[in-house]
Amino acid sequence: MPNLLEPSATWSAARQDEFTKNQFNPCVGTRLLSQDRRVRVWEVRLKPSERLGFHRHVLDYFWVATTPGKARSHQQDGSVVEATYAAGQTSHLTYGPGEFKVHDLENIGESEFVFTTVEFLDSANPPLPLPSETELRPQG
Repeated sequence: MPNLLEPSATWSAARQDEFTKNQFNPCVGTRLLSQDRRVRVWEVRLKPSERLGFHRHVLDYFWVATTPGKARSHQQDGSVVEATYAAGQTSHLTYGPGEFKVHDLENIGESEFVFTTVEFLDSANPPLPLPSETELRPQG
C-alpha cells in the first residue's frame, strides 16, 4: 500500500491501532453535505470530548470555523497540536503530487465545535474514493 505510515510509539495501543486501520480514510468530516465534479463539502460537528478519527487529506482544501472552539489533533509525525479557533477563522491548505496529511481531531472545549471543509477534486492528487456507506445528506 503506498505511503503506509507507522503510528507514533508514544500513543496508546488503541490510538496506534486506529491510526493503522484508518490512515487512508478519506472522510475528512463527520457528514458529507454536497459533492459535484469540482468539490466535496463536509461538515465537522463535534460535541465536547467527541473526536473525528484519523483521516487522510490529499486534496487542496479550506476550512471555516462556524463556531469558536478548542481542539487537539494527533499528527502523522507523532506530534500533538492544540489550537483555539474563532468563529469565521479560515485556513487554506494545498498538497503537491504525492503529498498528504493524516490526523485526527478532538473537541477539547466546553461547547459544540462546528466547521465546514471544502475539498477541491481537481487537485494535484486524485481524490481518495469514498466508502459506499458515506451518505450524501441533502441540504434543507
